[in-house]
Amino acid sequence: MPLKGQKTTSSYVDWNAITNLILKLERDGNWKFALLISVGIFTGLRISDILSLHWSDILNKESMGITEKKTKKFRNIRLNPQLFEIVSRVFKSQKVTDPETLIFLNRWGTQAFRTQYVNTTLKKLFIKYKVTKDGTSISAHSLRKTFGRRIWEVNQNSEKALVILSEVLKHSSVATTKIYLGIREEEISEIYLNL
Repeated sequence: MPLKGQKTTSSYVDWNAITNLILKLERDGNWKFALLISVGIFTGLRISDILSLHWSDILNKESMGITEKKTKKFRNIRLNPQLFEIVSRVFKSQKVTDPETLIFLNRWGTQAFRTQYVNTTLKKLFIKYKVTKDGTSISAHSLRKTFGRRIWEVNQNSEKALVILSEVLKHSSVATTKIYLGIREEEISEIYLNL
């Protein structure tokens, strides 16, 4: 947790690095974090919304509807086929009996993960699997930023992608989305290099 007045930012993660991490976590039996990361990067949901998901929200569905906790706005999310496959594999491997259970329960099965636990564990996993050298800029919010950055890159860094992302991420403007994704900082850095 940051100290009062301390500025902290999470960064996005390279798409290939994070999808490789998901495969390694699945291979090593860490299905909860493989799935948590997958849901984060394929939906762009905030961690508070991810942790409130039940199996029935995403199992065998092409899309899911969710009212975001922070904005109180309804969002319909079409589930990516890769996410659909991961959800199906994990559900089968865990032999879940009640699809109405929360997906991300603590080891005692009594309550959902806490955000602080998720952030600490993500940092450890990113270091252990050599995704980053140190986990200082990694948090659950990195998953949402990775989602945004991937959408922008897949759409050839277009303004149209930024407009749509601004709407999906519920930002007040495209300028906010550029700052959020670190694009504005890159544009400013390039100005100095082009002198």
